Amino acid sequence: MSRSEELNLGTEEFYDEDDLEELGEEAGAKALAEFDAEAIGEDEEAQAQEAVKRASRGGEDDPHVEHGERLQKVLAHAGVASRRACEQIIAAGRVSVDGVTVTEAGLRVDPSNQKIRVDGQRILTNPEVVTLLFHKPAGVVTTMEDPQGRPTVGDYARRWVVEHSEELAATGEVRLVHVGRLDTETEGLLLLSNDGELSHRLMHPSFEIAKTYVAIVEGIVEPWVPRKLRRGIELDDGLAQADRVVVKDSGPAGSIVEITLHSGKNRIVRRMLDAVGHPVTRLVRTRLGSLRLGELKPGEARALTAEEIYALQQEVGL
Repeated sequence: MSRSEELNLGTEEFYDEDDLEELGEEAGAKALAEFDAEAIGEDEEAQAQEAVKRASRGGEDDPHVEHGERLQKVLAHAGVASRRACEQIIAAGRVSVDGVTVTEAGLRVDPSNQKIRVDGQRILTNPEVVTLLFHKPAGVVTTMEDPQGRPTVGDYARRWVVEHSEELAATGEVRLVHVGRLDTETEGLLLLSNDGELSHRLMHPSFEIAKTYVAIVEGIVEPWVPRKLRRGIELDDGLAQADRVVVKDSGPAGSIVEITLHSGKNRIVRRMLDAVGHPVTRLVRTRLGSLRLGELKPGEARALTAEEIYALQQEVGL
């Protein structure tokens, strides 16, 4: 009896030698059904072949840009991997340019205008897109301009651009704006960016990411306080809950409390701590998602690394 007869395949399905080798000699009806379910359909296969045809050199979807930069070089500069490793990533079909999957490492692209993704994740290759981690000092207003003449984060953003004008010279004018807000008297981590897509996700309520603050408060913090903050405090605008609360130090002169939460409501940490009888005398945001303030001093800023941007993108689903 032939293999086809043994499996009762008839003329309904055709399994070539590679299929049968993958399935194994003892494959039963269930294994065959599962194998068929994962196989690409005829219509889908035809569409894929047509897309490849259109994307071939000179086709209407061809992402190749004459006089552009080699794709592996662009990816390497974006911090994806070494140039040799990027060539392997491209050859494996893991890279798309403007929605078209490419496998040719020598493809030339325009990193300023084309959307490049690796494994579906956006790769920032446009040199005009800049995101900074800024340590906002106390007393600085989180606006770009202030009619009262107070110092603003906009002042620091413009100053950073001027100081880095040589490396930004080829990209034209760069205008950075603040991503979210910190109270005037609150210090710490704030992002400045011209990446509209990332900024929108970071500020949107549905993509709220964890934020960690260190607060110096009045009074001795009793053991019930962290439990109360985690259970939730009913404020004027609804329930506010902390994900994590750690009392770092506590004494008659005041206490140090670290609090992590997802809420982006106005003055939320100050209001929560005030509600449990511990007004804040100093507040610093030390973390935003996977980003840490680290050793950055008040008034200092630095550009995010490619790895930090990738991590942020993953947190907000980009």
